[in-house]
Amino acid sequence: MNKQSSDSLDHLRSEGDINLSPARQAWAKETLDDATREKLEEDASVFLHQSLSTPCLNVLKGCEGVYLEDIQGNRIIDFHGNNVHQVGFGHPKVVEAVNKQMLEMPFCTRRYTNDVSIRLAQKLVSLAPGDLNRVLFAPGGTSAIGMALKLARVATGRHKTISMWDSFHGASLDAISIGGESVFRNGVGPLLSGCEHVPPPDNKHCPFKCGQSCNLSCADYVEYVLEKEGDVAAVVAETVRSTPFIPPDDYWQRIRKACDKHGALLILDEIPHCLGRTGKMFTFEHYGIVPDMVVIGKGLGGGIFPLAALIAREGLNDAMPDKALGHYTHEKNPVACAAALAAIEVIESDHLLDNAVKMGNHAVERMKRMADTFSMIGDVRGKGLLMGMELLKDQVTAERAIEEAEGVMYAALTKGLNFKITMGNILTLTPPLTINEAEMNAALDILQESLHEVFAR
Repeated sequence: MNKQSSDSLDHLRSEGDINLSPARQAWAKETLDDATREKLEEDASVFLHQSLSTPCLNVLKGCEGVYLEDIQGNRIIDFHGNNVHQVGFGHPKVVEAVNKQMLEMPFCTRRYTNDVSIRLAQKLVSLAPGDLNRVLFAPGGTSAIGMALKLARVATGRHKTISMWDSFHGASLDAISIGGESVFRNGVGPLLSGCEHVPPPDNKHCPFKCGQSCNLSCADYVEYVLEKEGDVAAVVAETVRSTPFIPPDDYWQRIRKACDKHGALLILDEIPHCLGRTGKMFTFEHYGIVPDMVVIGKGLGGGIFPLAALIAREGLNDAMPDKALGHYTHEKNPVACAAALAAIEVIESDHLLDNAVKMGNHAVERMKRMADTFSMIGDVRGKGLLMGMELLKDQVTAERAIEEAEGVMYAALTKGLNFKITMGNILTLTPPLTINEAEMNAALDILQESLHEVFAR
């Protein structure tokens, strides 16, 4: 790819690797057989085309545990999984719960409730710290984010928000308004008014020139904007971005204090890593704070059903007695709720929080040893099994190694390891919490071989 064509695609790379690059086309030509290409052409002939997905990467015929299987019979360790696979794919206890619930009661009509949805709400409230005592379900994380924004407006009487550049909160119009990725925002016309954006806590690419260590200028800037605006309803942010950056330990404490001082709510988006990916049920527990609302999803449905939840503090319960926040058809779907209860039971009974910490520490240590060998590895980061490896052309200027990262990804995919790239140069690694040491080592062996293959060219 020449420099001009590479640069023209850079704005598309923040959320993931793209399906428009010459590297994708070359990999497909070398790897996919005729039957796969035919099926991909069928897919492309009926689905709307969009960056990041259609045309698709490959065709799957199965998934189980940590593995995907494509129609060519290749088994692929999945370190992406759209972050729905905390308990792996097709966990027997989740499948059993879903089948049982489908036979007993497959749907709950609006205006009614059911035992399984009540039990799930009670379970989430029991897991959440502080006074996060109120729950609403939605069929997806984007919808739950929308509910949180509406609740913040009514509760505060304000409409402005502060969120982060390069963030992702969903693809609906309200979600991309607070989101910070140009691939979703550019060229779609007017977005929601009052959506202010600030730099994220990404010290290597920081406008405050923090360099190797964050000095929390980005957190101070959030308070600066809160003070200058004066009427912000909420700060909305991912507790940890998956995984371009992991905030310093006192980052959220400083923003929590700033929100309280200026009358703004704190809404944390933990849709990709809720329920244990970082080694705690809720990621904000690492930071010693409690938000006013937290939105969870993805893994909540046990890797089978789409389900998300807004969990809000008790004091917000009286904000909207005469208004509807969500009113979704599948708000209390008993099958989805049964899947979620079973997934949480597996996380608890199989001690997957402990496994996330153990396997995450093991993986990060191995990747740090790789960084001693490969100079282009600029950073290795992780909380539990939310991990990332950043590739840089220059450690001083932090120039992103975009082509090299893409090369590593396709080399790994050919060898049987699937992951995505974020911000164009960060290998984002999120395996199931069920992964064992042998599976982890197999994946890391592939990663190391792929790094060697690309950097030896």
